[in-house]
Amino acid sequence: MTSPADDQGAVHLRRDGAVAHLIFDRPHARNAMTWTMYEGMAAACDEIMNDPTVRVAVFRGEGGKAFVAGTDIAQFLEFSSGDDGLAYEDKVETYLARIERLPMPTICVVEGWAVGGGMAIANACDFRIATTGSRFGVPIARTLGNCLSAQNLRGLTETLGLPMVKRMLMLAEMPEAEELLGHGYLLAVAEAEGIDALQDEIVGKLLGHAPVTMQVTKEALRRLGTDLNPDDRDLIHRAYGSHDFKHGVESFVAKQKPDWQGN
Repeated sequence: MTSPADDQGAVHLRRDGAVAHLIFDRPHARNAMTWTMYEGMAAACDEIMNDPTVRVAVFRGEGGKAFVAGTDIAQFLEFSSGDDGLAYEDKVETYLARIERLPMPTICVVEGWAVGGGMAIANACDFRIATTGSRFGVPIARTLGNCLSAQNLRGLTETLGLPMVKRMLMLAEMPEAEELLGHGYLLAVAEAEGIDALQDEIVGKLLGHAPVTMQVTKEALRRLGTDLNPDDRDLIHRAYGSHDFKHGVESFVAKQKPDWQGN
């Protein structure tokens, strides 16, 4: 028999060369997030944050039936006032910020469901791919009656557009992957048997690109999210002062393929 302590799930960090895999492991509950899992995700992000050997991070749910089906609703039974909601949304934002601040490209692989907090995690990644028929949404107007923070809504609006966010939040719609592919939210969609190959193809492409270029680009885009005229001189200085830039120019002139080192 499974005890409550055994039912907290986990987020596993697995390394495969230059690729870090963060696996949400609670498949019997569609990988619904417990506090233990949120903390595990944060710890995994912290571990790879400053590791220059990690070039790509992949987020994926265990079991093949769901990415993450939101936060475990049973945890909300402990809430007694709006103060609990404020504390919860603040915590969620810090967890999502861990993903958004990762310097390496991040890929979310969705098989089945990405709902509520699961969609927020997917949205915090740079790229999203999914199996056909996978569903995305935040149907809280129909189910729980809570809300998202304005910061969370801003992130969704930036990737989905205002009309789609209104459909998901106010009409509680759960569009399928094929529709979101047309909106540009998903990079690609594949049948279940082809999702691993699709993941490997995208990872391989990213591994072949200049890490410093991608890192400073991610950081510049992140700063633009809160400041339309951010100070970017440190980023420009880092890119043009890097070994990779010098090597890239020399390789281009010599018509050779560059061997990026990430420094």
